[in-house]
Amino acid sequence: MRAIRQDVLGGPEVLQEVEIDRPAPGPSEVLVRVRAAGLNPTDWKHRANGGFLKNPPFVLGWDVSGVVEAVGLGVTLFQPGDEVFGMLPYPYGVGSHAEYVKGPARAFARKPASVDHEQAGAIPLAALTAWQALVDTADVQPGQRVLIHAAAGGVGHLAVQIAKARGAYVIGTASAGKHDFLRELGVDEPVDYRETDFAEAVSDVDVVLDTIGDDYRFRSLRVLRPGGLLVSILPSGARDFIEEAERLGVRAIELLVEADHAGMNAIADLVEAGKLRATIAGSFPLAEAAKAHELGDTGRTAGKLVLTLP
Repeated sequence: MRAIRQDVLGGPEVLQEVEIDRPAPGPSEVLVRVRAAGLNPTDWKHRANGGFLKNPPFVLGWDVSGVVEAVGLGVTLFQPGDEVFGMLPYPYGVGSHAEYVKGPARAFARKPASVDHEQAGAIPLAALTAWQALVDTADVQPGQRVLIHAAAGGVGHLAVQIAKARGAYVIGTASAGKHDFLRELGVDEPVDYRETDFAEAVSDVDVVLDTIGDDYRFRSLRVLRPGGLLVSILPSGARDFIEEAERLGVRAIELLVEADHAGMNAIADLVEAGKLRATIAGSFPLAEAAKAHELGDTGRTAGKLVLTLP
């Protein structure tokens, strides 16, 4: 099968289309013929520095939408021919930027019939991250004030829709040029981070979704109401900002997204209800993965980038 592999760390130029053996599903696994695979910032970070995967060679990609080609021993959820979408177990279950990929059956859900594979392939990792942060962890309730950083980004723009589906009042940071996009998503209060210090403009927030890290997480603690919660999706393992949260009388927690069958089903329900949709910032054939990475490296896209296969 064709796959996009890298043998060294570096820029987009290290990505090469190669022929490798097609995997076979083991017990409790499915083999999926990939029709679309989203890209996420974690892809270009791993490409450049190895991240959790350490040293190449490896094939990147956690998002996938496609058709079940074969099932392993004991699989009851799916059968060959089923259309599915999901996130491969993060971080070590990587490999969707290829014609076929295998993964645990329960990492997948049935693809919503209302969307195509390109749309479905853009959703899983970013939507699961937002779902696990805002629903599983923060349990956002109607009327709560939720601040989402980088609200036009991959995770951010899906997090906005999930928060709105929960009935929240959403504040989103983004450059001024993306504020119309934020309002279309449902953001109640856009904040231009380039011209405005959000820490001075925003207050009495119940939940902050930190998608940026660095000093944003510390500054965000000061906009929370007493007892409010900050969820950072960039876990560092450092205790300093968690201890600072405790000093300020608020809470802080770090989250690493997990493969999640129940979460994928909940996300599929939102998609079918018309409450969740990915904005596609760019779509590329598999062979042009390097071009997609070049665009992703700019950090300026609104929505998601996707690789597509026939």
